[in-house]
Amino acid sequence: MRKKLLVLISILMIGLLAFTACETKTAPEGGDAPAGDLPLIGVTIYKYDDNFMSFVRRNIEKNAEGKANLIMNDSQNDQAKQNDQVDTMISKGVTALAINLVDPQAASAIIAKAQAADLPVIFFNKEPSAADLNSYEKAWYVGTTSAESGVMEGQIVVDAWKAHPEWDKNGDGIIQYVLLKGEPGHPDAEARTTFVIQTVNEAGIQTEELELQTGMWDSAKAKDLMDNWYAKHGDAIEFVIANNDAMALGAIASLKANGFFGADGKFMPVVGVDAIPDALAAIKNGELVGSVLNDAANQGLATFELALNAALGNDPLAGTKWTFDANKSVRVPYVGITLENIQIAEDSYAE
Repeated sequence: MRKKLLVLISILMIGLLAFTACETKTAPEGGDAPAGDLPLIGVTIYKYDDNFMSFVRRNIEKNAEGKANLIMNDSQNDQAKQNDQVDTMISKGVTALAINLVDPQAASAIIAKAQAADLPVIFFNKEPSAADLNSYEKAWYVGTTSAESGVMEGQIVVDAWKAHPEWDKNGDGIIQYVLLKGEPGHPDAEARTTFVIQTVNEAGIQTEELELQTGMWDSAKAKDLMDNWYAKHGDAIEFVIANNDAMALGAIASLKANGFFGADGKFMPVVGVDAIPDALAAIKNGELVGSVLNDAANQGLATFELALNAALGNDPLAGTKWTFDANKSVRVPYVGITLENIQIAEDSYAE
């Protein structure tokens, strides 16, 4: 009887450990402290199947090894779900929160939860308003300067257009373009849409917008839009501009189905933002003119380092290379990427 009881207890313990392992990522031993003493950090990602955010997530997890335990959450693009996840993480005793908001307008609600529990919160990639961020002394942000990516993408368009006069199919000196916009209201989508065209115009190149619609950062939605646009405008389209690489790659898939990038040399210039690995392959294949490196490795590193310091009660910047701007934000710089300097982007994904 005693032996059976011991077997039953062992089975129950194995089941409990398996359940816990599914919920948290426990760092291996050999870090700054034994695994049982590592701080517990709660992390949410607005949706796991976002191409770029998948790389940020992996870098947070990689940097946490041996230094912290993580509770990871896929918010599935549902702000109500994310709010519930934050409540659950707080109840489980996290010592810091790292939040990739579904909706930037929800920052105040997340801050209220963190403040009530006296927890530090690091927002990343989707930026809260300055008023929200400054409403709580233990709230900070890790991200980019949104306008910078639009300016760099615009410069790629300018340089490529000037180098290839044959892309001006009707010879009018004007770029007839279609633009795939990200999520409406998202700071990156709004800034990239504005500054890419502004940069081209400031370089003395006239533009004509044939279409501008949201593809919601999504390849499949972008492909559908490009299918419709090409059916409507055909070869009157001279440039495809996308707010991110996922949509640029969706547009390329549509264009391939319409005979572009094949043996006969039919070509359409396409640009994106993020410089994810699939986009780098497309640049090498001559299907993507260029992209802008949105540095997932350093965004993940900065997010984790600030969260770890905050969880340990230290200054969030202690021992890091980061600095805050006037709005309590770490700004990870972008880099414009074309075939000429593609190694910079490839190095950012190296293990």
